[in-house]
Amino acid sequence: MDAATLSELRRPRSYPAVSVLMPTNRRAPDNQQDPIRLRNLLAEVKRRLRDDPEVPSQEAHALYDGLEKAVQGLDPADAEEGLVLFAAPGGEVHTFTIDQPVEERVVLDTTFATRDLVAAFTRRTRYWLLVLSDNRTRLWDGRGETLTQVEREGFPMSPESLDEAVVGKAAPPSIRDANAPHQLFVRRTVEALEKINARDRRPVIIAGVVRAQAWFDEEAGGKLTVAGRIDGAYEDAPASVLMDLARPVLHAYEDLREVGVLTELEAARGLKRYAAGVKEVLSLVKEGRGEHLVVERGYHLPGLRGADGVIDPLDDTSPGYVKGEGVVDDVVDNLIEAQLDYGGEVTFVSDGFLVDHDRIALVTRF
Repeated sequence: MDAATLSELRRPRSYPAVSVLMPTNRRAPDNQQDPIRLRNLLAEVKRRLRDDPEVPSQEAHALYDGLEKAVQGLDPADAEEGLVLFAAPGGEVHTFTIDQPVEERVVLDTTFATRDLVAAFTRRTRYWLLVLSDNRTRLWDGRGETLTQVEREGFPMSPESLDEAVVGKAAPPSIRDANAPHQLFVRRTVEALEKINARDRRPVIIAGVVRAQAWFDEEAGGKLTVAGRIDGAYEDAPASVLMDLARPVLHAYEDLREVGVLTELEAARGLKRYAAGVKEVLSLVKEGRGEHLVVERGYHLPGLRGADGVIDPLDDTSPGYVKGEGVVDDVVDNLIEAQLDYGGEVTFVSDGFLVDHDRIALVTRF
């Protein structure tokens, strides 16, 4: 899932947009109950669709069949901590596994219940790891401590995948020498990465020999954010080795980024475009005034939604502890989703980093 996909999932649908959410278990014996629980949830979907006078019988059957087929294609080996299923009229079906628990529920609405996806997507550090070499270039999707090889837009890429006729035509006079094919290969790599990054903007870690990195810098021209570099030839390195190499680079980048965030917050304070603390930030974000929301990664807080629709955060209370009508499981996730709705930026920082800002701060648009 990328940022563009998440944005698409959050747009309104025709009723009923069906959402099924279920906590799952990664390992036996706990995971042996997951198929039973999932069948029970699908049975609830079937019942609710059948009993809903607003849903034609044919459409109810189509929605249920779509979900059932999606479930049949699930691989138990891919289980994480949460399963999310979406279905909408017109044959639209989506399945996601996420690495955080979800509340078990079935929702019929005009939108998908995407809050758990938003939380999982935004709270996890995301980056690209590009491994350059003369023979093969690989791109890795980095999410926290997980690396997954990207297989789209031509990746993994090799010089043989380029049209030889294009090589001769495309290479400018300055590189029509022995290095021309290699530099053109890097150019095509940069172009492919730019297309992927346009859908899901992230910092990039570059791994490769110094010569390849220099060509990358020349072709990228500052259009991609480079988080750091790993010197050496790692074209055949497995994900575990690359993760060990990327981890200190990523930590150094995040340290610098956090310092930059503090500088931005202090500048905003001086311009009177600053707010801190969940209550003040929440009201401004709900008004669409948030430009850049900064929040500690582990900050969660429940709340109560009043009759007027206003959410009142419950200080010093753990999420999941308070139950009942009007309870919002996590005000912070609600706030993040609202910030994204208005096109604002969200940055997570280390726990304790915003101790002088009540764990959450906002740069406002005005």
